[in-house]
Amino acid sequence: MSAPPRPRAGDWRGCELGERTVTYDERDAILYALAVGAEATDLDLVFEERLRVLPTFALTLAQWAPDALGSLGAFDIRTAVHGAQRFQVTSPLPRSGKLSMRAYVGEVWDKGSAAVFEVVVVSDCSIATWSLFAPGRGGFGGERGPAAPSAPAGPPGHAAEVATAPNQAALYRLLGDRHAMHIDPDAARAAGQPGPFLHGLCSMAAATLPLARAAGAHPADLVRLEGRFAAPVFPGDRLTARAWDRTGPQPPPTGGAHAAPTVELRFELLGGGRPVVSGGRAGFSV
Repeated sequence: MSAPPRPRAGDWRGCELGERTVTYDERDAILYALAVGAEATDLDLVFEERLRVLPTFALTLAQWAPDALGSLGAFDIRTAVHGAQRFQVTSPLPRSGKLSMRAYVGEVWDKGSAAVFEVVVVSDCSIATWSLFAPGRGGFGGERGPAAPSAPAGPPGHAAEVATAPNQAALYRLLGDRHAMHIDPDAARAAGQPGPFLHGLCSMAAATLPLARAAGAHPADLVRLEGRFAAPVFPGDRLTARAWDRTGPQPPPTGGAHAAPTVELRFELLGGGRPVVSGGRAGFSV
C-alpha cells in the first residue's frame, strides 16, 4: 500500500498548532536578560527587587510553536531556517507567573523553490509571528508574499556597537531553543555553516538594548519589533546597530487610544560590514 501524498505547503494555512501554558519565574527572566547582553549593572533587568522583564522574553516561551509545525512534517527541520520575525506587545510581562498561548499557521507564501510558513503565537501579552523559510516546499501555486523592505535613505541618525560573547549561544539555548546547530559543530556544518551560530532572536533582542537608548526609552518599554535575518552571527562577533528615526505616519499605539505615545526606529544590524538583520523596525513607548 502506497503512503498517502504529502500535503502541499499551502494546505497548512490555518492549521491549529495547539495551546500551551508556560510557567516562569524571576530567575528565568534574569537569565534571559543576561543572555541577550544585559550587564550586571543593569539592575532593573538583572536584580529581582527592581526587575522589569524584557518583552522579547515571551519569544523564548513560545518557541514550542514553530518547533511543533516542523514536528508535524510541514518542512524538513534540517534545512528550514528562521527567515524573519514580527512581534507586537499588548501588555507587559509580569516578573513571574504563567503565560497561556495559542498557536496556528497564518499565511504560507510560495517563493518558487521554497515556501515561507508564518507561525503565529497569541497570548495576553503579545502577538508573535515566525517566518520559516523551507527549501523545496515551494511551487504550489500560492502568492509570493510581501517583498523585502527597502533600506532607509540617508545616513543613520544613531549607531552603537553590540558585542556578542563567545558563550552567548550556549547560554541562550538554555531558554528553550535547543536546536543542535547552535552548540554542536557537526550539526552546524550539516546546516551549511562553519560552526555553531547565534540564534537570530538573540542577536535581534540584543540590538533592542542600544536601540532603546537611542529612542530615549527603556528596553522593557518595547512595543513592537520586526526584522529579517540576512546572515548568520557567530558567538563573539562584534556587531553594529544603525538606526534611523522613522518619518511619516506612525502606527496606532498598542493598547488603545489612552496608551503612551511611541517612538519608532528603522534599523539594521551589521556584522563584518554586511547586514545580519535587515528591514528592522523597533517601537518603544516613551
